[in-house]
Amino acid sequence: MLFDLIMVLVIVRYLKKNLSSSELTIEWNRILTYIVILSVAFFLSYSTIKSISWIFEWLGHILVWYLAWLIYFKKEWNKAKPMLFAFLPLLAINTIMDIVQAVARSFYEQWKNYFDIASLFGFVWLIAMVIINNRQRKALEKEKNRVEEKEKEIKLTEQLKATLEVQVQERTAELVKQKEELQLTLDELKAAQTQLIHSEKMASLGELTAGIAHEIQNPLNFVNNFSEVSNELIDEMNEELEKGDTEEAKAIAADIKQNLEKINHHGKRAGDIVKGMLQHSRSSTGQKELTDINTLCDEYLRLAYHGLRAKDKSFNAKFETEFDNSIPKINIVPQEIGRVILNLINNAFYAVSEKQRQNIKGYEPTVLISTKKENGKVQISVKDNGNGIPEKIKDKIFQPFFTTKPTGSGTGLGLSLAYDIIKAHGGEIKIETKESKGRPDDTVGHGTEFIIKLPVNL
Repeated sequence: MLFDLIMVLVIVRYLKKNLSSSELTIEWNRILTYIVILSVAFFLSYSTIKSISWIFEWLGHILVWYLAWLIYFKKEWNKAKPMLFAFLPLLAINTIMDIVQAVARSFYEQWKNYFDIASLFGFVWLIAMVIINNRQRKALEKEKNRVEEKEKEIKLTEQLKATLEVQVQERTAELVKQKEELQLTLDELKAAQTQLIHSEKMASLGELTAGIAHEIQNPLNFVNNFSEVSNELIDEMNEELEKGDTEEAKAIAADIKQNLEKINHHGKRAGDIVKGMLQHSRSSTGQKELTDINTLCDEYLRLAYHGLRAKDKSFNAKFETEFDNSIPKINIVPQEIGRVILNLINNAFYAVSEKQRQNIKGYEPTVLISTKKENGKVQISVKDNGNGIPEKIKDKIFQPFFTTKPTGSGTGLGLSLAYDIIKAHGGEIKIETKESKGRPDDTVGHGTEFIIKLPVNL
């Protein structure tokens, strides 16, 4: 009888603690309270009225089994079924033992040891199920917490994205005002930027624009100069024709033709720069193309350098290239790999500029980008001789939102996106670094190298 009372108390407490108000209504809460009161009353009657104690004992059994029946068949209480299954063997064994004692006392005495073993099994089963249920509950709580953290992370990403969109819009507006002579090119660039406002991957676009303006200015200067010279030559040719000197006029015409060829050459060069910028700025379609990786690295190296020079006139650094010309064109998404290379180069220039500000005697800021073919893979290396990365944060460098730059100078997404892009291409990216201690004589052997390996046949 005591067992029945304990069962009722434990089950009712479990239901009230773990079921929500929608699952356990006020009416059912009241019924459970009545069940507890009845169970206590049966136990007290069983203990005091010995002549009919067996009646109260069986009423206690019936009450427990009624509670078990409710849990099993009431859909709203499905959450409590694991607890029921934990108690059920012990409850069944206890009830069977009482039945056998009542109808066949001698049989019970003869097999009492086996009944005790069965009771022990029921108790062990109860303990095991309680442990398992607790572990499952903790696992569910852990998963729930993980999902909540993921939702917070997504919300933070959306907020960051909105901030980046505003920044890109502001930069675009400024550039349109400053570069009126390149209105057509900047209009196309602005259209490309508008497509990228919905993606934080293109926060680097604003940083590139100054480098683009510098690169495109050279061929445009050639076009302007050869146009002016050709205009003067046409006047001279007209004067010679008026004099009747056709030979001299033909010679001048030949010079004009050469000038027009040069104008055409530099015009195509400007067009290629614009085309490359537009290709970089458009949202990637994921379409792979055969790409010259050396050309891609060289273009982004120069664009990044001149972009930083345009933003900070005091910035100056030595940059070198060591390209393996035997590397064949490889099948990649050029916009995506270009973003990775640009991010690594910008980080390298940032590192050497930070070290340069320390005014270390004999220090020459240098960035080296190299390529080579090795074991069926194309290796791209971006190396700087900056301060290096501390060993304690090296393992965090590819984590989203982690940055070593001051607040407002970096989003912490660049290397995380780079890691994902390289993995999506079936490649790998790793970092080798040696931290500088900042001493005046600490100028050699330090810095960071990012190494990318891509399969030749993607």
